Amino acid sequence: MSQTDRQLVHAVLANAPGAFERLVREHQALCWHIIYRMVRHPEDARELCQDTFLRVHQHLRQYRHESALKSWIGRVAYTVALRHLERKRIAVVSPHEEEEALDRLENMGDGFDLEAAQASNELAAYLHKAIDTLPPLQRMLLTLYHLDELSIDEIAQITGLATGTIKSHLFRSRLRLRQQLETAYGELP
Repeated sequence: MSQTDRQLVHAVLANAPGAFERLVREHQALCWHIIYRMVRHPEDARELCQDTFLRVHQHLRQYRHESALKSWIGRVAYTVALRHLERKRIAVVSPHEEEEALDRLENMGDGFDLEAAQASNELAAYLHKAIDTLPPLQRMLLTLYHLDELSIDEIAQITGLATGTIKSHLFRSRLRLRQQLETAYGELP
């Protein structure tokens, strides 16, 4: 954990003026990205972000400085979004996906370059629509990794998922996107 994170946490715990607002300002984008990508409903996402920071404020004393503060806050946001989806009975992953199949695919390359696919504006617009069709967990993992450029380890700290499981979900997501793009545009490079 960085010294800046440690100082910010201590300032919030000491009720220093403006400290909590600074914490929210610094981490609200990550919180929004995680929650919105899972729930896909702006009003729900706003409410869940508020709930996340309320929980962060209530439980900040439990933060043990073992990981980056953003990872800990991201984990709280992820848990809040997950509980919301469970209450609404929304599947987090596609029902037909088996964990065993994901484990077998863990180390295979899919040959799909997401960044190259985004090069074309038309293709990029279609790609974003295709990403929206992914199950909540895969959508969130894919966008955190490729768009927010978080590492697999950072995503693992946020979600509590094993790195192999994250890699498997990323593989399956990219494969599904490739299939959708090939259906719409023909063979991709």
